[in-house]
Amino acid sequence: MLPTSTRDPEAVKGVMFGLTAYVMWGCFPLFFALFDGVPAFEILIHRIIWACLFLVGLITVLRRWSPVVAALSEPKRLGRVLACALLIAFNWGIYIYAVESKQVLQASLGYFLTPLVNVALGVLVLREVMAKLQLVALGLASAAIATQFMVIGELPWISLMLALSFGSYGLFRKQVPLDGLSGLFVETLLLFPLALIALTWLSWNGSSHFLQNASSTSLLIASGALTALPLMAFAGAARRLRLATLGFLMYINPSIQFLIALTVFGEPLGVIQLVTFVLIWIGLALYSWSAWQSRPGNMAAS
Repeated sequence: MLPTSTRDPEAVKGVMFGLTAYVMWGCFPLFFALFDGVPAFEILIHRIIWACLFLVGLITVLRRWSPVVAALSEPKRLGRVLACALLIAFNWGIYIYAVESKQVLQASLGYFLTPLVNVALGVLVLREVMAKLQLVALGLASAAIATQFMVIGELPWISLMLALSFGSYGLFRKQVPLDGLSGLFVETLLLFPLALIALTWLSWNGSSHFLQNASSTSLLIASGALTALPLMAFAGAARRLRLATLGFLMYINPSIQFLIALTVFGEPLGVIQLVTFVLIWIGLALYSWSAWQSRPGNMAAS
């Protein structure tokens, strides 16, 4: 018997959405490394602008304007959406800076830390309950991350900012009463005027790299679609999964980034860092096993 897909199809969809989002995010360092001499702030501006325009076309093609209009006509809904927009924009900016400054391992560490933030928020805010084995998994992951902190030898502010901003984004996004596509569009729409003002300022000062050459221009435009697609998938996952489950799926993203940092960018890996990486995956395995064992009807199915 296959009780998971039969009894909880929405959870299965949530897992697939989550996998799609995290694999795409994991490969992002390869994309942002292509930008040559374009500051992180300018890339962030274009991510917002082109993501918003991409979503305008997508919503028009899919004829999904009704929920967008409904959301914009109810200002009370926009408070959490605005919080989501500001948090994700901050997260984007820090992440682009990490890639450009060749600190992908720190970015990876930040996203390893994010699930712990998700779990903490799930317990403290949403009153989600953790099983004992899941707490052991959290302990292993915490020990691994603390070890990496000690190896780094300084406060890893990039890691901390990425974890806090994206973990908080997941919490607010889960509470936004909008579907993934509509919610993402409203988020980028709220940021759109600020991005236009910033782009105008850059152009006025002669600092804009847009239209300077075909390569940079194409990459800046492509950043919109590549920004929107995984966020749409993440929004679909966030509305279907518990924060704790969503948080541990996220280990896929930093694991891919971790491997890219080592194999593509040649960042050094010490023995202690390798051990902490293994500890995190052991924690993930324990958590996944505990979550599977605790599913309703699992014993009957086996």
